[in-house]
Amino acid sequence: MEETRQIDKLSLRDGLQILLQAERDSRENNRITNLIKRADFRLPATIEELEVDESRGVPPDLVLQLSSGEYIKSGATVIICGAAGTGKSYLANALGNKACRQGYKVAYYTMQKLLDAIRIARIEGKDQRLMDKLNKLDELIIDDFGMRPLDGQQQNDFEQILDDRYNRKSLIIASQLPVSDWHGLFRNELIADACMDRIVHKAIRFQLVGESLRKKY
Repeated sequence: MEETRQIDKLSLRDGLQILLQAERDSRENNRITNLIKRADFRLPATIEELEVDESRGVPPDLVLQLSSGEYIKSGATVIICGAAGTGKSYLANALGNKACRQGYKVAYYTMQKLLDAIRIARIEGKDQRLMDKLNKLDELIIDDFGMRPLDGQQQNDFEQILDDRYNRKSLIIASQLPVSDWHGLFRNELIADACMDRIVHKAIRFQLVGESLRKKY
């Protein structure tokens, strides 16, 4: 009889532990779902579905290294360059998705949407609030960088974002233009030098090549 009571107690304790673990798992899954939703990714991309191929400029060992999330902890910059359709946005979104699943706060913007958001925030007198919000992100993804030159206040805003994140918070930049052409996107020579120094210094680079992946579909 005593032995039966001990078994019942053990089963009850185990049952409670299972319920508590299920509750923790549910909360964590909900948190990750919310992080992914708030990131507002362009594509439902994942590292697991990424087409890794050394010949296309997506080395498996480098992808595996980034999958650990250590680059986010060190505030590293990732640069992804390549022609249209080579998978830049997919790779950027996949890295962001992985970061969310590791519990990091991420946001995805095209360069134009980011500049528009800052411009509208400034008109409303909320530009510093937006800058503070961007600064709190563990990872900021800027896609379609270099589609048009930066001038006036845009240069100062972009420099502030880079300065706030430099060696502290991760940044991913995707562009059709090679890095060698980025300096010419700025009207102000001094700002161009400052921005390029912060972007390129110790950056992790991908140069995607090959035919457009869109031709497969």
